[in-house]
This record gives sequence, C-alpha cells and structure tokens, in this order.
Amino acid sequence: MLLPNQLTVLRIILTPVFVFFFLSEGGLNLEIAILIYIIAALTDWYDGWLARKFNYITAWGKFWDPMADKILTSAAFFCFVLIDVIPLWMVLLIIIRDFVVTAVRGYADHKHISFPTSTYAKVKTFFQMVFLYYLLTFYTLSKSGFVSDQVREIAGIFLNPQAIYLFMLSVTIITVHSGYLYVSQNYALLIKGVKK
Repeated sequence: MLLPNQLTVLRIILTPVFVFFFLSEGGLNLEIAILIYIIAALTDWYDGWLARKFNYITAWGKFWDPMADKILTSAAFFCFVLIDVIPLWMVLLIIIRDFVVTAVRGYADHKHISFPTSTYAKVKTFFQMVFLYYLLTFYTLSKSGFVSDQVREIAGIFLNPQAIYLFMLSVTIITVHSGYLYVSQNYALLIKGVKK
C-alpha cells in the first residue's frame, strides 16, 4: 500500500482514539485529544501533498481519502453533540450531506466521470474546519487544569451557547446548500453514468 493510502488508514484509526480521549474526563485527556486531532488533520495535508508530488493517485485513495476526512470531522461533531454543545439535527444534516456527496463522487470516479470540486464546496470545508478548531480550542481551554482561572473564564465566554448555535446553523446551511448545488449541477452526468 502506498504511503498516502497508509496515512489515510492512519487517519481512520486515529478517529476512535480521538473520541476516547475527548470523552474521557480528567488528566490530560482533552489536551491529548486535540493533539491527536491535529496529527490526524496533518496526515490529510501530507498524504495529499505526496499524492500530487509523486503522482501516487489510486482509485482506492480517491475514494477513501475524502471518506477518512468525513469520518474524522463527523466524529468530532458527534463529540460536541454528546456534551450538549451543538444540536444533533444539524450534525445529522451535515453528515448525511457529506457522505452522500462523497459516495456520489466515488461512484463517478468508478464510472470515469469527472465531478470537479467547486469553490463553494471548498468554502464549506473551510467553515467546517474553522468551526471545529474553534470549538476544540476553546472547549479544551475552558476545561484545562493547566491554564489559569482567568483563561478558563475567557474561553467560556467564547463558548456562548447562542453564538455557537448561530455559527453551527450557518455551517449547516452552507453545507446542505453546497451539497444540493453539487448534486443538481452534476445530475445529468450522474444519470448518464448510471446508464453506462
């Protein structure tokens, strides 16, 4: 198995490890969880760089690399649902959209149909990542025993429930809308591929 694909597998393996530490109380668990998340995210960047630089592009990698990203981000969103920071219904909409689009792209690649990633979809991914890092950072700071009470208090302000709800709602709307546009704009190509 090529190194980029090994890194993709590693990202999938690290996901439940991240969840375990994030949901475990006490000690350095939260700090370890965010470190694992960052390492997993870096594998995404590095395997993409390797694939482009050395042309390590395989059908397996084209499907599983974005799927691994969705598994990691979905797990992070669910962690925040379980601790009552964000609502379940928004996360379910995001996950359904992301997995449907990833499956469509995988099918299109199998049929040798090119579905280019739109700028809007990249904006969606950017907003998702910014929001998740925002939550991970300030939640960890608000709970960490290794920072001052003042830092924990300030971090708590950034976790204002109303602000988090509005931010999450914006991310959900952008995500679902981008998925709708992606499928609708490529519908004819998809139907053509089914008939092949």
